[in-house]
Amino acid sequence: MTVEILARVQFAFTAAIHYLYPPLSIGLGIMLVMMEGLWLKTGNPLFHNMARFWTRIFALTFAIGVATGIVMEFEFGTNWATYSRFVGDIFGSALAAEGIFAFFLESGFLALLLFGWNRVGPRMHFFATCMVAFGAHFSAVWIVVANSWMQTPAGYHLETMSGELLAPDHIVTPADLTTVRAVVDDFWAMVFNPSTIDRLTHVVLGAWMAGAFLVVSISAFYLLRNRHLDFAKASLKVGLGFAAVASILQMISADFTAKGVVRNQPIKLAAIEGVYETVPRTPMTLFGCVNPDTGTVFGPKIPGLLSWLAWGSIDRPVVGLRQLPSDAFLRAHHPEAAQGEMPAIRKSYWPNVPLVFQFYHAMIIVGVAMLVLVIVACLFWWRGWLFDTSLPLTRWLLAALVFSVLGPQIANQAGWFTAEMGRQPWIVYELLKTSDSLSRVVTANQVTTSLVLFGLVYALLFAMFVFLLTRKIQHGPDPEEDSKEMPESWKALIRTTPRA
Repeated sequence: MTVEILARVQFAFTAAIHYLYPPLSIGLGIMLVMMEGLWLKTGNPLFHNMARFWTRIFALTFAIGVATGIVMEFEFGTNWATYSRFVGDIFGSALAAEGIFAFFLESGFLALLLFGWNRVGPRMHFFATCMVAFGAHFSAVWIVVANSWMQTPAGYHLETMSGELLAPDHIVTPADLTTVRAVVDDFWAMVFNPSTIDRLTHVVLGAWMAGAFLVVSISAFYLLRNRHLDFAKASLKVGLGFAAVASILQMISADFTAKGVVRNQPIKLAAIEGVYETVPRTPMTLFGCVNPDTGTVFGPKIPGLLSWLAWGSIDRPVVGLRQLPSDAFLRAHHPEAAQGEMPAIRKSYWPNVPLVFQFYHAMIIVGVAMLVLVIVACLFWWRGWLFDTSLPLTRWLLAALVFSVLGPQIANQAGWFTAEMGRQPWIVYELLKTSDSLSRVVTANQVTTSLVLFGLVYALLFAMFVFLLTRKIQHGPDPEEDSKEMPESWKALIRTTPRA
C-alpha cells in the first residue's frame, strides 16, 4: 500500500479507538452532575452512592481516553507534517485552546472529584463535578471547531512565507506547499465556521447518548441478576430519562446537520445517498448497496423524500455525482485538461461512495433503533412493567438494554467515518488535498511498523479497560462503605435537607 493509504489507516485506527472513551466521559460527566445534584436536593443517600459508583467508571474512561489520545498529537508531526505546516496557524490555535482552557480545567478539578468526597464540603465537591463535566464539554468544543474548519474553512487567508497576501481564489498546488500557508485573519469566523454549531451539537448529543446508555446497560444488568436492586432501579430511571431526552434531541440535530451538508458539501450529500444522476423528485434509499461501476443503488426507495429533506420541496432535485464538481470548478483546477478527460477527473473528486453510503446508513439505522428502544422502555416504565423481572417481555427488554451500550458507539463511529471519508479527497475541503499533506520523508515501512506497534498497545489498553470495567461492575456499589466513610458534615446536610 502507498504511504498515503497507510497513514490514513493509521490515523483512522488510532482516532476510532480513542473515540470510544471521550463520549463516555462527556456523557457520564453530565450524569454525575445530575446524580450529585439530586443528592444535594433530596438528601437521599442512594443518589450519593450512585454518584460515587459512576465516578469510578468515569475515572476509568477518562484515564484510558487520555492515554489513547496522545498518539494523534504526534501523528500530525510524523505523518502529516506538510498539513501541519500549511494550516498550523489555524489548526494549532484550536488544539492549543483545547489544551489550555479545557483539558487543564477538566484535569485540575478531577482530583477533587475523585478524592475529595471526604475532604471537602458537599457543595465544593459538587462544584468540582460541574467543572469536570464542563471541561469535558469544552474540550469537545475545540476539537470539533478544528475538525469543522477542515470541513468548511473560514476566517483565514493565504500568504507566502514572506508575508505576501495571495488572492482569495488562489488555487493551492503541490508546488505551493513549501512557500504558502493558511493564516487566521478572523479568529471567531474560524471558530464559528459554517458547520461548527451543527456538528458540535450532533457530537455532544452523541456523547450524551453514549454515557446514558452505559448507565442504562449496567443498571439493566443488575436488575437481571437481581443485584443492587434499589441502586439499579434509581440509576436506570436517571439513565433512561436522560437517554430519552438525548435521543429525541439527536434526531432534531441530525436534520440540521444534514441540511448543513446540503449547503456546504454537495458531493458528500450525493455520496452518502448514492445519488449519481440528477433526477426530479430525488428518492431516498432506506438501505442497500451501491455499484460504483454502473452508478446503481440497490435497495428500497421512497420517491421524493431526499428532495423534501434537503430542500423542503419534492420538486427540487438533489444534484448527482455525475454533475459534481461543476465544470467551472474542474476547468479552474485543471486548465490544461482536454474536455474528454473531464469525466475521469471528476471521479477523482468523489469519495469512496459505497463505503460512505454504508457508514451513513448504519448511523441512521442504529440511531433510529436506539430511539425506538428508548420509547419502548419508557412505555414499560410508565405502565409499571420495567422492574417486574417476572415478566418475560421485561426480561427481553432488559437484555436489549444491556446490549444497548453498543448502539451509540456504533453510531458515533459510523458518523465520524461518514464525515471524514465523505470529505475526501480533501483534508481541508476544496483547499488542500489529503495526498498533498503527507510528510515528505516518512516511508511506507515506517508507517507499517508504527501501525503494528500501535495496534498491540491499543489492544492492550482496550483489554485493560474491559478487565477493569468488568471488575467494577462485578463489585458494584458499596453503600455500607459509603455510609461509614461519610463525614459528619455531609451526614448533617442529609439530615437537614428535605427528601423529595
